[in-house]
Amino acid sequence: MPVVAGIDSSTQSCTVELRDADSGVRLGTGRAPHPVTHPPLSEQDPEAWWRALGAALNLACQEAGVRPNAIDALSVTAQCHGLVALDSTGGVLRPAKLWNDTTSAPQATRLVTQYGAREWVRAIGLTPTAALTVTKLAWLADHEPGNLRRLAAVLVPHDWLTYRLTGERTTDRSDASGTGYYAAFEQRWRTDLLADLVSEEVDWDAVVPKVLGPTEPAGHVLPQASAELGLRPGVPVGPGGGDQHLGAVGLGLKHGDVVYSLGTSGVVFSASTDPVFDFTGWVDGVADATGGYLPLVCTLNAAKVTDTFARLLGTDVIGLGALALAADPAQQRPTLVAYLDGERSPSLPRAQGLLAGLTTASTREGLALSVFEGVVFGLVRGHRAIEAVGVPTSGNVLVAGGGARSPAYRQVLADVLGRPVITRDAPEASARGACVQAAAVLSGTGITTMRDAWCPPPAATVEPRPCDSAAVMESYLTLADQVQGRSGD
Repeated sequence: MPVVAGIDSSTQSCTVELRDADSGVRLGTGRAPHPVTHPPLSEQDPEAWWRALGAALNLACQEAGVRPNAIDALSVTAQCHGLVALDSTGGVLRPAKLWNDTTSAPQATRLVTQYGAREWVRAIGLTPTAALTVTKLAWLADHEPGNLRRLAAVLVPHDWLTYRLTGERTTDRSDASGTGYYAAFEQRWRTDLLADLVSEEVDWDAVVPKVLGPTEPAGHVLPQASAELGLRPGVPVGPGGGDQHLGAVGLGLKHGDVVYSLGTSGVVFSASTDPVFDFTGWVDGVADATGGYLPLVCTLNAAKVTDTFARLLGTDVIGLGALALAADPAQQRPTLVAYLDGERSPSLPRAQGLLAGLTTASTREGLALSVFEGVVFGLVRGHRAIEAVGVPTSGNVLVAGGGARSPAYRQVLADVLGRPVITRDAPEASARGACVQAAAVLSGTGITTMRDAWCPPPAATVEPRPCDSAAVMESYLTLADQVQGRSGD
């Protein structure tokens, strides 16, 4: 029985999933934590990712009843955008800046002003925010010029883990297109932008990694990595990809479907065969992991909002969800704009959350419902923006991520959209998608063929309740506009 491993290195943890490469049946799953970060400064030592990978791999193998040397191929997916800066020896120059590190917000503003928002969209398909690698490179130039001078390679998190496994500096279209200096529709790095807007002193063509196709192997497991992890030397490693991008593969996303992913951040995305250019700045026209495109909108505040309010109300997330579901959706309740740690869509890195509409008649149940709605409304705005650029989303509404386990999130989303919401039997969609890619690499099968063959069945479907969510969302939009006007971003 051939075995493949899918590695998902997220902000909070590393998850490893093992599957039978012939049938797609899950054999085992393991998870190990990453160091906790606290935006606006959000940094991690990449070596912590490597240690977590080893621990998660061992746990997955224990559950599967196999040894790491039984694995025949693997692929890595990880949190997007972060900056891993290497020197000429391959050593990490400084802690990696993560996607949710907003200290580069001033640089993002400068880059957009200097080059022009519309020109950025034309050049790379999106407008830079503090999340993107390009802004973090500009921060490095401004704050740590010595490290910039020593810079020999720029990687994002999945690239770095692949590099530790293979010794090869590679990436894929999906993660490259989220850096802010790769034009997926032209299949080329825009190193000219880095030279013009970050620094002329760096040989950017030598610094950026090679971009691989959807099933082009990145390399093979090195003897040193084999010794550390117990893998066989020479095992093929897939090109990998961004977490949402391989999550879409793991969910079996097809054209017309739309996915709401609820993790630390919130992401809504769909699929497109053609590149997407949104001059409003909302939709990132990034590439997907199959050779097409994955227009998406990312919000900074999702499941951590419900975590925060559960703590404030003296309960846990399950209890908060029970309160929300006990609320009468026809009754008046507060409105929450959930910009607790700033926001990415819209780009408001210094904004704060705002709760309005409290009265003496307010209840814990109504407040709990407003918290879930505050997260969902922000993502529904993104969904509308994706539709506005011509991407059809009349297919299935899928919900994924840790927040998808919450009945309250699923019900509120169904109510707001007025459409059924489906969860598929893929609790670790990104790790599953990495397994799909690894199996495609191992067998020489096209990734879309393997994706469709391994498409997970529905696990649950939630129908919308009769309620006037449209009026509540209009109140939210009015309040969100006020927050944007006051934030000063």
